This record gives sequence, structure tokens and C-alpha cells, in this order.
Amino acid sequence: MTGSDIPSSFRLAYVPGVTPTKWVRVWHERLPHVPLELVQATAAEAPGLLAGGDADAGLVRLPVDRDVLSAIPLYTETTVVVIPKDHVATAAEEVSLTELSDEIVLHPLDDLLDWETLPGRPAVERPATTADAIELVAAGVGVLLVPQSLARLHHRKDLTYRPVPDAPASRVALSWPEAELTPDLVEEFIGIVRGRTVNSTRGRAATPPRPAKAKDKDKAKAKGKDRRG
Repeated sequence: MTGSDIPSSFRLAYVPGVTPTKWVRVWHERLPHVPLELVQATAAEAPGLLAGGDADAGLVRLPVDRDVLSAIPLYTETTVVVIPKDHVATAAEEVSLTELSDEIVLHPLDDLLDWETLPGRPAVERPATTADAIELVAAGVGVLLVPQSLARLHHRKDLTYRPVPDAPASRVALSWPEAELTPDLVEEFIGIVRGRTVNSTRGRAATPPRPAKAKDKDKAKAKGKDRRG
């Protein structure tokens, strides 16, 4: 794309816990004349932003509606249990769901994990958000299972966390509106997150072969005559 074909900006949605910094930096290096606008959204809001055209692509949590959105899975996060620093579970390197059976396990309304059966004992009320649940953990009301990035995002000095290997995991993906042809700027961002080099030909027309110079043609004719002689 050149000149007037280049859109004024590229809008990238991202959800809490996802850090697009390194990809944004590469974008600015490769496409300095196309501003990248970051659009922060909750995990529940992000698919709607993409489907409604309010973002060109997004770093989202799976699943998404694949009839509406395309998606490339990027990575799977470790699930951890957030606990007070003086909790008995801090003595272990990791915790199993069985070990949480006697705990009050908070289940916020914005929970990102796909539970078949909720572990532990339920709280009297469900917290509205993960941030609210973190406050309750700090108050000693219960424990909370979240993707590790969210435990880091809501870090507090009085709390810590431990991996829970047998808990459901959250997958992060790059997603964009489903279409017959993927927009060029989305292709550019796909290339960035996949680590393609700036000289990659993916998504671009192949460079045509260089036409032979006149001297080269003369040499070729001379060789042909020598062979016939």
C-alpha cells in the first residue's frame, strides 16, 4: 500500500492481562506513517468491538464466534490461585484443585475460565469483577483462580499466587472480523506477531524477475553459436 491507499490508523483492541508493547514497537518501526491506536476492552467487550468495526484487530481471549471473527491462537496462560501471603498453600510450589476443596473459591462475574465444575466452596455472593474478588482475597474472604497475567496485573504486597496445573487454562489469540480477504494492515500485524521479518513476501506480490540486460543477451547468443559450431 502506498500514498492514499494507507488508512489513517490501525486500531488494536486488547484485553486486561495482555501486553501488546513489543508488537506495537515493531509496528512503529515498520510502519511509522500509520499510527497504531490501542483500544482497551474487557474480555467480554472485545469481540463486540471487532464485530462492530470499532477495532481492526484485537488481542482477545478464546473462545470467539468463528462465524463472525477470524482468530489465530497465540499462547495459553498458566492458571494460578491468588492467596494471602500467610496462606498455608504458600509452602508448596503448586496447588491442585483437590487441595482447594475446603476453600471458599471466588467466582467473579467476569471470570475467564471455562469451568465444568467449580472447585471449592461457593461464596455467598459472586463478586462483580476480578478486581473486586482480589479485594476479597486480601480481606481473607476466599481465594481466586485467574490467568497468571491477571494475578500480576492486580498485584498486591499482601497477596501472592501459585500455579494450579489441573485448572482450566485461558488462551489468548489475535482476532479480526471474518472476511474473504484479510485487510493489508491486519496481514501486517499478523506478520509481526508471528515474527516475520520485514523482507517477508507473505501477503505481498512476489518480486518479478529482473529483465536480462542487452550484454547478457549478446553473451547468450554467442554461447549458442559456439555450441552449434
